[in-house]
Amino acid sequence: MGESDHIGVCFGYLGAMSCLVLSCIGAAYGTAQAGLGLCRAGTRDHNMIIKGIIPVAMAGVRGIYGLVLSIIIMSGIHTDKDYTQYNGFMHLGAGLCCGAAQFASGIAVGVVGESGTQAVVRQMKLFAPVVLILIFTEALALYGLIVGMIMAQSGQRRVLDV
Repeated sequence: MGESDHIGVCFGYLGAMSCLVLSCIGAAYGTAQAGLGLCRAGTRDHNMIIKGIIPVAMAGVRGIYGLVLSIIIMSGIHTDKDYTQYNGFMHLGAGLCCGAAQFASGIAVGVVGESGTQAVVRQMKLFAPVVLILIFTEALALYGLIVGMIMAQSGQRRVLDV
C-alpha cells in the first residue's frame, strides 16, 4: 500500500464517521422535538402519551440506520489490501448520502412529531394523517440508507475486481 493510498483509507473512515454522526444528530434532534411535543400534549390529555411515543420511536431509528451503514463501510475498509482512493471516495459518498438523509429525516420527524401530537390533542381525527406523514419521513430515511448501501457495496466490489 503506497503513501497516497492511505488517503483512501482516511476517506473511508471519514465516510463511516460522517454517516454515524449525521444520523445521530438527526435522531437526537427528532427525539428531542417529538419528546417536547409529547410532554406538551401529555399535560393536556393523558391519553395522548402512548400515541405521542410513535414519533419519538421513529426518530430514534435514524441513529440505528447510521450505525448499520457505518459498520458495513468499516467492514469494507482493508488497509492490508489494495484499498484505493476510489474505494475511499465511494465509502465517503455512501456515508454522506445516508447521514444527510437521516439528518434531514430526523428534522422532519421532530417538526411533525411536535406539532402533530399537539394537533391530535385538539382534533383526534388528525392522528391518521400525522402517522402517514411520519411514514413518508421514514421513507426518506430508507432511501438514503438503500443508496448508501449500494454505494458502499460498489466501493467494496472494486477492491475485489483489482
